[in-house]
Amino acid sequence: MATRTFWQGVRDGTPFILVIVPFGAVFGVVATEAGLNLAETMGFSILVIAGAAQFVAVQMMVDQAPVLIVLAASLAVNLRMAMYSASLAPHLGALPWWKRGVIAYFLVDQAYAASILKYEQQPRATLHQKFAYFMGVITPVCPLWYASTWVGAVLGTAVPAGLPIDFAVPITFLALIVPMLRSAAHVVAAFVSILGVLVFAFLPFNTGLLVAALLAMAAGAEVERRMNKARAQ
Repeated sequence: MATRTFWQGVRDGTPFILVIVPFGAVFGVVATEAGLNLAETMGFSILVIAGAAQFVAVQMMVDQAPVLIVLAASLAVNLRMAMYSASLAPHLGALPWWKRGVIAYFLVDQAYAASILKYEQQPRATLHQKFAYFMGVITPVCPLWYASTWVGAVLGTAVPAGLPIDFAVPITFLALIVPMLRSAAHVVAAFVSILGVLVFAFLPFNTGLLVAALLAMAAGAEVERRMNKARAQ
């Protein structure tokens, strides 16, 4: 049964290839143009494996931002992973420590979006089935992320400057985020984050991202608190 669930995950993860491949290639090109060599670029995608945070970090490094600012901005962008983990804990928290470690490493936006939807649709699935599904989703996603990064890094400046391959970045996040805006708290957090980035765009070293992220989380949490309070009355 777990094998069948694994292949369901593979099928559900396969459509993400359409955005993962150009997304990874774009990062490879951007990192190379920023001065990183092939090993450094691949280290980013294999060790960090966080697309949006990688773009932020590389851009801020190009802007010669202080190391602490680069780390803080990357952490702010990746704070959503902590929320993903909390959301998945009721479903996967009982797994052995090494399996939780595997999930923590491969916890990317696509894997979370597909898995949490599946878990909510099939609440009676066993722990092993849930783990198998998660591993199935990341099977077509993560290896191609590495491979496409390598291709982009090797091509480097050979890619024409006017080629609009960077379309993959916003499309990826729109495809993931829009279906997940299922409550007022989600919508408010998304709106505040967009507004915050625009309002604080003048801050140096893209630190407006930090401010926007903090404001969005605070706004979403407050809306959620008020909604829970209203339900309790």
